[in-house]
Amino acid sequence: MTTPRTAIVTGAARGIGAATAQHLAAAGHAVGILDLDESACETTVSAIRTAGGRASAVGVDVADAAAVEAAVARVTDELGAPTILVNNAGITRDNLLHKMSEADWDLVMSVHLRGSFLMARACQTHMVAAKFGRIINLSSTSAQGNRGQTNYSTAKAGLQGMAKTLAVELGRFGITANAVAPGFIQTEMVRQTAERMGMPFEEFLAAAAAKNPSGRVGQPEDIAAVVTFLASDAAGFVNGQVIYVAGGPRD
Repeated sequence: MTTPRTAIVTGAARGIGAATAQHLAAAGHAVGILDLDESACETTVSAIRTAGGRASAVGVDVADAAAVEAAVARVTDELGAPTILVNNAGITRDNLLHKMSEADWDLVMSVHLRGSFLMARACQTHMVAAKFGRIINLSSTSAQGNRGQTNYSTAKAGLQGMAKTLAVELGRFGITANAVAPGFIQTEMVRQTAERMGMPFEEFLAAAAAKNPSGRVGQPEDIAAVVTFLASDAAGFVNGQVIYVAGGPRD
């Protein structure tokens, strides 16, 4: 039985973040739904409340240190001190290296790496005080390298290194840090990728499913289930790991 706690999920207005927030709420946790646009979080909040859970929407730019501190303080006031953090906020700015701008590099690094660092730093004080904490970074199979994603692949690999280092630093305080690396997951971000490639979305999904050993593409709920386990009391000895959820073997 998992003890009810307060969780924060960034990038939780849609996709993997929304599914994860709802899974955590179903496990009994109060959930702070964080995203750049607070109004966009209301759908997730409403779904959780309708199911009998507790949730609050908070708008925040995770790359802004002052905004992060304010957001964590607001979640603490409204739901309780957060001891579960899911760093899911992310963006893509894909391009080949010779076409990639410095701005596109910097923006992807800022949201994924700076944002996750700031969120972890703001939440770890509450975790240390509680002698319990769970930090889960959303990485990607792109961390192993993916054409046209020098920025994104680098950021996702960095999130794995961050999780391993936080595991070493914070483990003695009852805090675990892990990374979950999704493969091809059917989300709006993937739909946008298909559009950029000029490929019908259903064909894009079918092509990905045909290449996958499991014969299908992933769903946000596939990732949410793993994250919810890592956030549980039962996962206390899983620390500093990268778990690929991709429908087939990955290193």
